[in-house]
Amino acid sequence: MANFSFLSAFSGGIIIGFAALLMFLGLGRITEISSIAGGLLKPFDEQFSWRLIFILSIVVGGAVYPLLWGREIVVDVNAPWFIYPIAGLLVGFGTRMGSGCTSGHGICGVARFSTRSLVATMTFILSAMVTHGLYSAISG
Repeated sequence: MANFSFLSAFSGGIIIGFAALLMFLGLGRITEISSIAGGLLKPFDEQFSWRLIFILSIVVGGAVYPLLWGREIVVDVNAPWFIYPIAGLLVGFGTRMGSGCTSGHGICGVARFSTRSLVATMTFILSAMVTHGLYSAISG
């Protein structure tokens, strides 16, 4: 597992916040990754091109990071193949049910002091803690 320092996490948070600010100032839009990606399902929409560039930037940024900083990013998930599509569907369902994703609520909504986003973000964190606890208990 990668060992990231506090400074690395802090600077990453600053960059994400700055990117969300640029999105709001440049396009007048909230940075909701799920909504941006969902818009890619409509290829003839007038907003398709900026959505595609945004999502590709996330993917390329993740791929380039280890090359620039010489750090290997290791993700060790030992799950059967069929768990991944189920997990993706559950995340999509939760995103729709919660009227947004973690980036939309946790970064942009909380910054706007949205009560709905504060409740959603607390729910995300609590759910993650419970899931981690259950997984740790089951996997030993």
